[in-house]
Amino acid sequence: MQVDKQPKLTGKDQWVVLKRLLCYAIPHKKSISFAMLLLILTIVGSIAGPLLIQLFIDDYLTPLRFPKNEVLTIALIFIGIQVFIVVVSYFQLLRFQRIALKIIQQMRIDVFSKVQGLGMRYFDKTPAGSIVSRVTNDTEAIKEMFVSVIVTFLQAIFVILGVYIALFALNVKMAFMSLLLLPLILIIVVIYRKYSADFYQDIRERLSQLNAKIAESLSGMGMVQAFRQEDRLEAEFSAINEKHYRAGMRNIKFDGILLGPAIDLFYAGAIVFVLGYFGFLSLESPVEVGVLYAFITLIGRLFQPIQQVMQRLSIFQQAIVAASRVFKLMDDSDMEPEQQEIEHAEVQDGEIEFRDVTFSYDGKTDVLKNISFTAKAGETVALVGHTGSGKSSIINLLMRFYEYEKGDIFIDGVSLKAYPKAELRKKTGLVLQDPFLFYGDIESNIRLHDQGMSSEEVRAAAEFVQANEFIEKLPASYAQKVTERGSTFSSGQRQLVAFARTVATNPKILVLDEATANIDTETEVAIQASLEKMRKGRTTIAIAHRLSTIQDAELILVLHKGEIVERGSHQELIVQKGLYHKMYLLQNGILEDVIE
Repeated sequence: MQVDKQPKLTGKDQWVVLKRLLCYAIPHKKSISFAMLLLILTIVGSIAGPLLIQLFIDDYLTPLRFPKNEVLTIALIFIGIQVFIVVVSYFQLLRFQRIALKIIQQMRIDVFSKVQGLGMRYFDKTPAGSIVSRVTNDTEAIKEMFVSVIVTFLQAIFVILGVYIALFALNVKMAFMSLLLLPLILIIVVIYRKYSADFYQDIRERLSQLNAKIAESLSGMGMVQAFRQEDRLEAEFSAINEKHYRAGMRNIKFDGILLGPAIDLFYAGAIVFVLGYFGFLSLESPVEVGVLYAFITLIGRLFQPIQQVMQRLSIFQQAIVAASRVFKLMDDSDMEPEQQEIEHAEVQDGEIEFRDVTFSYDGKTDVLKNISFTAKAGETVALVGHTGSGKSSIINLLMRFYEYEKGDIFIDGVSLKAYPKAELRKKTGLVLQDPFLFYGDIESNIRLHDQGMSSEEVRAAAEFVQANEFIEKLPASYAQKVTERGSTFSSGQRQLVAFARTVATNPKILVLDEATANIDTETEVAIQASLEKMRKGRTTIAIAHRLSTIQDAELILVLHKGEIVERGSHQELIVQKGLYHKMYLLQNGILEDVIE
């Protein structure tokens, strides 16, 4: 399994990621401005409270002067401020939460859309669980940043500004001394940001590996149980889980040192400093108790958002690392092959020509070498050969799943690259050896959510391939529920649905990748007649291991190690007594001739 490893994030890299993340907030700038206004109002209220109490202590409590109306007014104003803070805080948090969810909603759509457009090369080298982790876990981590961290950072900025304005109003000299706290806290933030990114990146990578291992185990559960691989997979999962645990513990220890205790120490030092300063000041002249109360309270208000920021720095670092992984996926250049479209290019007859095509999956080893052949309109060309000979690679290129390096492929004399992708998909019908059924029902799997296709057309397609015989026996007929991958149906039934799906689109080119391999002999005999009808008027490229299914093909290509070593009709190849002849004898049990 490939390790989902990324280079370490430098400070510059983190800043670039943060700016890119904040770009997602631009469409919501009006809502953000309103939410920030509400945030400022709550901060003003929270600072006004201690100042109001300071006024009451110095002007009324200390001189023991309690005019009823004035004291009652102060009390009502204080209560009103607290109620105002609660109400405005609710709407402010609600607004920020809604913005955050909208941003992540858009980001997930962008990531999912990107995944849909990636080429097969990307999926060949990246575990499915790793991709799932980026679309789900990583975006969830980013959501937490927008939900709590951004709000906390903004709140801290406004609170610090408001508190220092109030402190300067109370005591200018002491306020200047209090400014020394800020560079000390900034040093802690810089140290934390520098080292925590590596820890969180390690955690995200381990989590991605956990997801990949889980996805691999679930998708291959049948093989896991059949070959008694449970213990091995459990041991591998446990090993990855242990690494994830160790990475998490390293981070917890680091957080425990720098986040809570360090800030608490600064806070305690600040309180001692304030009390000491006012204590020495009281030796020379009286100190207003209200000012002392307000100063200590405001210092507490100053450290409260700082503590919250420090606590959320871990969330921030996780989000930055997660975002870098998401953006790496979004920036991946392994896209599906691009088309150099010719306007109004349309597949008419379906004649296919491969002309000196060479192809490699890894850019090093050629799996196809100078492949050339022509499938005339309405003809069937069969591809045979041993495993790894290049049969599926030819189909992958024809379907435009991969870009080929040398040579070209033509349809009706026009390069495959010149057709719009939608035109190629519309005019080419593909049936795989292991058909994929989507969650839903039988009818939706045949029509593939094409609302322009009527129920009558769906049923006609099923009847054409004789799938209606088993469908109509189901309790809900065409409305029968299909679970994930169609696991409740037999291989043959899934294949019949796939045939019906292909027939329903009425393609000009038919591509069969060992399409009858999972169908029993009785069903195969019945479906061969349907295939014969399907092939009429359509150009067919068929991969076959059972040679009995392609003996009527106009052209049979025998591949070996990426090259066409024999070509001709069934009878012509039998006469040549080459590789095809040996394969034919083996499948018919005539071993003596092969040995000789």
